[in-house]
Amino acid sequence: MSHQTNQNEKTKYQKLHLSLSKIENNLKLNNQGKKQKISFDWMNFGHYMKKENDINQIDKEARKKYEKIYSKTLPNIQELEIYEGVVTYITEKIILVDIGFKSEGAISINEFKENNPPVEIGDKIEVMVLKIDYRGQCVLSYQKAKMLRNWQKINQSYENSDIILGYVVARTKGGLIVEVCGIECFLPGSHINVKPVRDYDNYVGKTMEIKVVKINQKTKNIVVSHKVLIERDIEEQRKKMISKLEKGQVLEGKIKNILPYGAFVDLGGVDALLHITDMSWPHINHPTEIVQLEQELKFVVLGVDKEKNRVQLGLKQLQPHPWNALDKELKVGNKIKGRVSVIADYGAFIEIIPGVEALLHISEMSWFSNISSPQDFVQIGDHIEAIILTIDRKERKMSLSVKQLTPDPWIDIQQKYTVGSKHIGIVKKITNFGMILELEKEISGMMHINDFSWVKKMKHPSGYCSVDSKLEVVILSLDQQNRKLILGHKQLMDNPWDTYQNIYNVGSIHNGLVEKIFDKGAIVKFLDNNILEGFVPTRFLEKIDKTFLKKGDKGKFKVIEFNKENQKIVISHTSTFRDKDHRKEQRSKGRKFEKSTFGDIEGLAKLKEKIEKEKK
Repeated sequence: MSHQTNQNEKTKYQKLHLSLSKIENNLKLNNQGKKQKISFDWMNFGHYMKKENDINQIDKEARKKYEKIYSKTLPNIQELEIYEGVVTYITEKIILVDIGFKSEGAISINEFKENNPPVEIGDKIEVMVLKIDYRGQCVLSYQKAKMLRNWQKINQSYENSDIILGYVVARTKGGLIVEVCGIECFLPGSHINVKPVRDYDNYVGKTMEIKVVKINQKTKNIVVSHKVLIERDIEEQRKKMISKLEKGQVLEGKIKNILPYGAFVDLGGVDALLHITDMSWPHINHPTEIVQLEQELKFVVLGVDKEKNRVQLGLKQLQPHPWNALDKELKVGNKIKGRVSVIADYGAFIEIIPGVEALLHISEMSWFSNISSPQDFVQIGDHIEAIILTIDRKERKMSLSVKQLTPDPWIDIQQKYTVGSKHIGIVKKITNFGMILELEKEISGMMHINDFSWVKKMKHPSGYCSVDSKLEVVILSLDQQNRKLILGHKQLMDNPWDTYQNIYNVGSIHNGLVEKIFDKGAIVKFLDNNILEGFVPTRFLEKIDKTFLKKGDKGKFKVIEFNKENQKIVISHTSTFRDKDHRKEQRSKGRKFEKSTFGDIEGLAKLKEKIEKEKK
């Protein structure tokens, strides 16, 4: 009985060996390019493998060989990767999918609720391997595979700048939520249209073309735009229209926008610039003097830049040039009248007739050379008479002169305004360093702040006199070539500092009143002279009781420095009592230390020896 049992077991193992041999042969056929499905009876194999004694009877080397052969029949499946599988079985709760692994994977039926039409047995679908457990069972997901594929598609469209379709799901703060391939994206309100959008609800429920403009890989946020597509279409239309434009064409357009330097004109899809200088032949201050918003006019094309897609228009060029109406008899040397229309740093423009302007340079306004600004001579709206210096009808340019209407007063100026002569001038302008006085028409001179007064010191000339004040002056110097007169007022009287140097010599003591105290010291007015002032350094304000002088205090001051050239007197209150104490101290020290020296002692010793010798 036992012999028969052993014979049956032997027969079963032979069958197992035959089955593994068939697997090896099938593998060889697969290597030759033939596809053949291998079936294996796992239940039968497991029945025999349970018995430990039977396992020990199988040759170990043969087992390793067969395991190696079997492992080659299985695909290399990795977790979190996407594979194509075939639906093999469908129940009410799960769907089984064969991805070519040793076991089929299960997917919840809930992942296929949105599929229309529903999946059927035999359909090929993409799934993601979420996990492979210890039993070799695969956990699959259809939705995650679908989501990853859609994310990859969106990234690819971003890299390739492709146009994709999106469905507007809802509005949100600052824009719209757009669904693309099952993924929600953000469409900002500023990227919906080229014009501002007020009502976002009009776009909800619509499908629109969009372009991915930004992706945040960390937060998985996607920003899309519809405006960039509109701008692209507009730019293409603009390029086509500009390519057809030529200089000199007359087109109709509408004023779209007005700026201080001009206006932008809509030519039907193309924006062109109408500069303020091309609006009118006469000078204007602002474009609104000629054009208004939404106004439709005819314009002439002045220039086309096809590389930069820019168009320049003109309006005044459609009208006759005003120079054609200018009197043909006008020539150099003629007198002409006009109105000041524009003032620049270098001069003023005089309007002769509407649209014809001539330049009056600042150097041709007056024989006086110290005009710093044209506004010192003319103002906008002034009517003046001038003489024509140059006229060029081809270039349409004209220059004028006002000063040449009268003889040059500087030619014989030395006869009247000699150095040292006295005159009455009118203050015309006050600057930080002095003032300009007019002696007569076209002749003015400069007086520096240091030439106002011998004694009085001022921080600004306005503290001495005001504009239009009359002042007696003396000519200090004359430069006829450079047309400069230097004037002085203090030179009308003798220099009092010649007298002061004898009165306020160094070491003299005077009574004074502290008028002003500041960080470095104080200003003291001498009581014996109501005009003259002296400077006291802070350290010399100390009194005999160790306190310091204050504003309004009176006291005695000693002159320690006198500078006639700089008109400066430095005085000290401390020196009036400290110098006396110092001299007394020196005298007492001299008396205290008047003692015999070594030389005196030696001389006395010799004298003593001589007297003693004589006695002997």
